[in-house]
Amino acid sequence: MYLYNITFIADDAVAAEWVSWLEKTYIPKIMATGKFTSHKVWRIIDSPNEGVTYSSQYFFENLEDYVDYLTEYAPQLEAELYEKYGEKVVSFASTMQDEL
Repeated sequence: MYLYNITFIADDAVAAEWVSWLEKTYIPKIMATGKFTSHKVWRIIDSPNEGVTYSSQYFFENLEDYVDYLTEYAPQLEAELYEKYGEKVVSFASTMQDEL
């Protein structure tokens, strides 16, 4: 099992609107790609960053699906995020593998 994690840091001024957009638009588009088996969103309560920090997690079973997502879908979704929120929401991604 693998995990694709996107950490988002949203300015307080747009946080509530952004969370709604994440739930109603962004996550459904990611899941509609068919590349992930499930997802989970966590609010990070001890973040050292200003604003609101969330971890949006997507689980997948094979690396081919992940690579396909990154090449075929991620650039457009990242562009939509930047177009809508600019620098008011920043993100970074990491990928993990379950070893135990």
